[in-house]
Amino acid sequence: MVQKADGMTYAPKGKANHVVRPGEFRFAAMHLDHGHIYGECNGLMEAGGELVAVYDPDPARVAQFIATYPQVKAVDDPRRILEDPSIRLVAAAAVPSERGPLGCRVMEHGKDYFTDKTPFTTLEQLAKAREVVSRTKRRYFVYFSERLHVECAVEAGRLITAGAIGRPVQVLGLGPHRMGDPSKRPKWFFERAKYGGILCDIGSHQIERFLSYTNNTSATIQAAKVANYHHPDFPELEDFGDMTLIGGNGATGYHRVDWLNPRGLGTWGDGRTIILGTEGYIELRKYINVAAERTGDHLFLVNHEGEQHHDLTGKIGFPFFGQLIRDSLDSTETAMTQAHIFTTAELCLLAQQVAVKL
Repeated sequence: MVQKADGMTYAPKGKANHVVRPGEFRFAAMHLDHGHIYGECNGLMEAGGELVAVYDPDPARVAQFIATYPQVKAVDDPRRILEDPSIRLVAAAAVPSERGPLGCRVMEHGKDYFTDKTPFTTLEQLAKAREVVSRTKRRYFVYFSERLHVECAVEAGRLITAGAIGRPVQVLGLGPHRMGDPSKRPKWFFERAKYGGILCDIGSHQIERFLSYTNNTSATIQAAKVANYHHPDFPELEDFGDMTLIGGNGATGYHRVDWLNPRGLGTWGDGRTIILGTEGYIELRKYINVAAERTGDHLFLVNHEGEQHHDLTGKIGFPFFGQLIRDSLDSTETAMTQAHIFTTAELCLLAQQVAVKL
């Protein structure tokens, strides 16, 4: 069963759906600072990727990783991964401020890179990654798990593309997260320069989903706010943030993220999304249906044909990972375009930059 108490260790598992032959797509893991590395690796392995090596400077993190993936070989020098020509991609979940520089190093060694969100903490890091991608022709993939690794969110995209709600014109995204015991969080979690700010960090999910569901390739930040309402012992932490976006095609989005999720909820966050279209709307209750069902992946569809409720756990799968592997091997952009990834990252950084501090 997937652990649902803490979002930092939330690592969904799906059914195997291999898109490559055994040994055709070898990848490694590096820098295990965030638990999302397990979700990244699970997804790639279920699509047929072969996880062969791991590097992290912390022996305890390596030991825990190998306990989960016993076939993996631990290396004591990152060059043994970076300089191995048989390794096609490096998956990583480094401290957020280190993700951009690590990605550039990986791509400079001729490998594709798959990082946890948020992919950058400064516009300078983004500019450097754009230059390295252009020069090396390698890919900088990002694990936007709240759309890519949630079955109801995957199905919402399919329904929108099929025209189930007409033209999407507004997205409301709510992303509450549970803080839990602060002493169990790493020090970088509370350092603004290292985590990038709440809109840059967990707000990245919201922006990526807005662009995807509304079919936008650009957007502007109309307004943004951040605050520390409840954690005075950690003055650099932002435990609340919201933002309003206007897409290039006129669709709008309002998104709120926070670290104020109450302990009494049966999961780490009551993540919800409502997509309004000209012919109907979709609501996603991603991780729980409050006071009704502890299961997640609930999709509610209302259009001219009536009302529908779909419980999608175990029914949709996670096609992103197989698409990523094929994109890496075939030089295609089926899973997610590089432009989409970098536009999402830029908007996160701009939202953080213009946010009013309450």
